Amino acid sequence: MMNHTLKSQYKVSPGTIITGKWHSQKYTIIKELGFGANGVVYLARHNDTQVALKMSDNGMSITSEVNVLKSFAKVQGHSLGPCLLDVDDWHWNNNRISFYAMEFIQGPDFLSFLQSKGPSWTSVLFLQLLNDLEQLHQNGWVFGDLKPENLLVTGPPPKIRCIDVGGTTIQGRAIKEFTEFYDRGYWELGSRKAEPSYDLFAVAMIMINTAYPKRFLKTTGGLTQLKNAILQKPELMKFEPVILKALQGQYTRAKQMREDLLEIMVDNNANAQIKPRMNKSNPLQQKQMTQRHGNSGQSMPLSRVNYRRKKKKSGRMEFLFIIIVLGVLYAWYTFNNLP
Repeated sequence: MMNHTLKSQYKVSPGTIITGKWHSQKYTIIKELGFGANGVVYLARHNDTQVALKMSDNGMSITSEVNVLKSFAKVQGHSLGPCLLDVDDWHWNNNRISFYAMEFIQGPDFLSFLQSKGPSWTSVLFLQLLNDLEQLHQNGWVFGDLKPENLLVTGPPPKIRCIDVGGTTIQGRAIKEFTEFYDRGYWELGSRKAEPSYDLFAVAMIMINTAYPKRFLKTTGGLTQLKNAILQKPELMKFEPVILKALQGQYTRAKQMREDLLEIMVDNNANAQIKPRMNKSNPLQQKQMTQRHGNSGQSMPLSRVNYRRKKKKSGRMEFLFIIIVLGVLYAWYTFNNLP
């Protein structure tokens, strides 16, 4: 746990100049951004550029987080976490304080963005988050303390970025940091072993969180309470199969959860287009549709059948679908932000 001298006795005031011992880079403190168990994060200025500076008296913690950011940087074209800029020590009042400078990411947090821009962005952002997590997991890490506060949306175009990598853990070890609401151990639905399914449980809880912005307390706990919470919100019902599988640890890769979520999006979009046509069809057409799909009157969505028959082409279909959705949303976003 962090030595609280960083928060009290060694509190750094705005205007203080931090000079690195080894690289001699200078950083002027602007204000505090936040603090936690492993250190304090400040907004600082370096060569007319704003950066985020994390300081800690726990050198091992700093080293661990730096390794995470270096690992992120190895993934070409990947920008899940902030870019690492510098690592050094600062000697102040006969004390050595380790720090690293990183890219300062600006933007609203995940829930604030959805509240201001509308639920139409929800699925698109979750697809993006799951793609980023797949990259992270394939690189041998688990994010651990995954929650809306650690997810910022930058842009335009809107893109999810993760901040505060202090809880990121090498797969196979015990989770270092967690927040109860998003922790499967708290809900008695799994261990705190660092594995992809741990992060995917948190993704499911973030999906639930979008419908319950103030969260809710654990009462009976377990799957029963969470399932009841899903059933009470129509916006969660359409994603119920995906959420429940993630809560029960049935996904071993973020890619699997992403594919299921995309399939639901495709089906919902197709059903929205089919429904108006069906309402205008004559009784003979409706009778033919019923006979074609059985006497039960329930038909499997046409898009689902096509999706399964053309599984080999799902990559192209997925790409086109996302491009169309992003294009429409981006146009809407740009129009509403014109001066």
